[in-house]
Amino acid sequence: MNVSSDILSNTLLRMRWETERLGNPGKIGLGLLVFSAVFFVAAVLPRQEESSALRTRAEEMQARLRSQPAEKEDGSTSTTRKIVYGNQALKAFYAFFPNVDSTPFWIGEVVKAATQQGLELSGADYRMEREKEIKLARYEMVLPVRGQYAQVRGFVAEALRAVPAMSLADVAVKREGVASDLLDVNLKFNLYLSEGKK
Repeated sequence: MNVSSDILSNTLLRMRWETERLGNPGKIGLGLLVFSAVFFVAAVLPRQEESSALRTRAEEMQARLRSQPAEKEDGSTSTTRKIVYGNQALKAFYAFFPNVDSTPFWIGEVVKAATQQGLELSGADYRMEREKEIKLARYEMVLPVRGQYAQVRGFVAEALRAVPAMSLADVAVKREGVASDLLDVNLKFNLYLSEGKK
């Protein structure tokens, strides 16, 4: 009993002496090393097991989906599940975009957003672009506006929020002088419109 207690006491003294030799940076490094090991065992390893189980489950579900034939509306089955789902996804994609004949409404929303921000709209250029293989038309709008940076930024954010099928394609900024708060900005928006019937 005394021998083991002496060994333990000597070991603790030796560890304490080694720790004192490390100094403050060494102690901090040792503490971080111990913390990292504990964190790895307590947090990372369980997540790796969870991740591995989820990956296995996902692979099983994909294998099950591949093995099951797709059922069509008429009750017949087909192994082309991807095509059926692809067509549905494509229909849902095109359904998101407004019809071409709603263009005046969306332009009104853009003008309204500019007015809310107190911007001056000095005219606009509009052009419709159509692609043969895509059922979407691209309505290009170049809007020259004049105002402060915060107003322009607010206008862009509000216009994109009000018209979800629109994207900002280009921005050109000009300032009369360093002391001027006003900016002359050309904003190019693309409004995407569906040419098919909904």
